[in-house]
Amino acid sequence: MSSSTPFLCLISYLITARLIELVIAKRNEKWLKQRGAVEFGKDHYRYLVTMHMLFFAVFVFEKIFFNCRLTPLWPAIFLLFILGQMMRIWIIASLGKYWNTKIIVLPNAKVVKNGPYRFMKHPNYCIVTLEFIVIPLLFSTYYTLFIFTLLNMFMLMIRIPEEEKALKRLTEYEGTFHDYNRFIPKIVK
Repeated sequence: MSSSTPFLCLISYLITARLIELVIAKRNEKWLKQRGAVEFGKDHYRYLVTMHMLFFAVFVFEKIFFNCRLTPLWPAIFLLFILGQMMRIWIIASLGKYWNTKIIVLPNAKVVKNGPYRFMKHPNYCIVTLEFIVIPLLFSTYYTLFIFTLLNMFMLMIRIPEEEKALKRLTEYEGTFHDYNRFIPKIVK
């Protein structure tokens, strides 16, 4: 199978999905700030955005420049990608107006603990991590996989503590998720 058509379809989908997410995030940001929400993590946010933009640029460059092919394992990897996209939609729907690409916290808001948040604290970051792995694996772009898996791990070491600190400061986050792991799903009875 030629990898040009699947590659173009994937890139088109990812660009469209990210643009839709930015529209949702901007709308939610406006709604939250009108109600007195506070933004945290401004210092690192621009690096997060840059990292995501560079991910796509490096992925496309590596695919084209090194003529990387669709992996023979693409059906299994693509299934993981589809499951991740379904999870992303579930996350956005579960958080509703509170979902954002920025850390924006509405003081005294009830902490969301439905959808995938019933099982873990940070499902969104799990999905982002999954994407940084499965997207490069689909087309055997191993430089992209290695570089951005490491960069993402580093970014999450900054971002997650910042987000948790903000939530603890302005909401009942600590009490709500006191017995939850950041990434390992909790079995809910």
